[in-house]
Amino acid sequence: MAFPTHLSADTAHNGHVIGELHDSRPPRSTSAVSWGAIAAGAAAAAALSLILLILGVGLGLSSVSPWANAGVTAATLGVSTIVWLTVTQLLASAMGGYLAGRLRTKWVDTQADEVYFRDTAHGFLAWAVASLATAALLTSVIGSIVGGGVQAGATVAGGATVAATAAATGIAQNEEGGSMAYFVDTLFRRDAGVVSASTAAPGDTASSYLDNERELAEIGRILMFHKLSEPLPEDDVRHVGQLVAQRTGLSQADAEKRVTDTYARAQSQVREAETDARAVADAARKASSTAALWLFVSLLIGAFCASLAATFGGRQRDA
Repeated sequence: MAFPTHLSADTAHNGHVIGELHDSRPPRSTSAVSWGAIAAGAAAAAALSLILLILGVGLGLSSVSPWANAGVTAATLGVSTIVWLTVTQLLASAMGGYLAGRLRTKWVDTQADEVYFRDTAHGFLAWAVASLATAALLTSVIGSIVGGGVQAGATVAGGATVAATAAATGIAQNEEGGSMAYFVDTLFRRDAGVVSASTAAPGDTASSYLDNERELAEIGRILMFHKLSEPLPEDDVRHVGQLVAQRTGLSQADAEKRVTDTYARAQSQVREAETDARAVADAARKASSTAALWLFVSLLIGAFCASLAATFGGRQRDA
């Protein structure tokens, strides 16, 4: 520590030293990161993102309607959602970056290039902290987007099996609502004026009813045992045809043809259900993929806007 050797006139007149003591040690180095400014910018960006997202949800729900020819279409809603997410990222990130650059500590004796880099880094860090905070608050939303895409991709692979199983597991017995029971019932339809080959006696009504139920159950099990993607074996066609011929009065050939045609109709229904399931699963997969890609693009836009806005805030701070 060196003390001054020269006294000013005022100092000499007052009889004491009032001059500053000069320290020969080098000045203390200040941190290149102002975490307080970063936290402030991140908080502002996260809050504005939350507000804009809530506003977007409200506008989106008010624009859709379950009624026909009312509200926007699904395509319009999807495009509007993408645009709104991008605008939200742009505005919130720009505000957060600007505040991080404007509120940071002024760096003395620092080169202009270094100041520019530090401002850009402050804006990027503010965007990163805000994105993590928003993701923590909206974990369920982001998880549903990613999880929906994974689930849709798995459904595309296994949708056919699920659809075929759902279509083929109709109630074999003659119960209302069973899809397979409908095809079983069509096998025993009689044409007008045709009398059944086996007519039960009046006293055997209960027994005949039980026999009919057993036949229906047996035919249902036969049809459900085989994969609907494969043709029905000939021995099963012959056996079911005999039961149909006894109940309807048709010839064996006509009964077997009815069995084959009915089974083909069941196969067609399963194929249609399989196609619909694949179409729905593929549409869900594409929607989830598009949402994830545009979310990625909007986050990149937010990072750029935050970094750029921080440089403007830093220049105004140092001006």
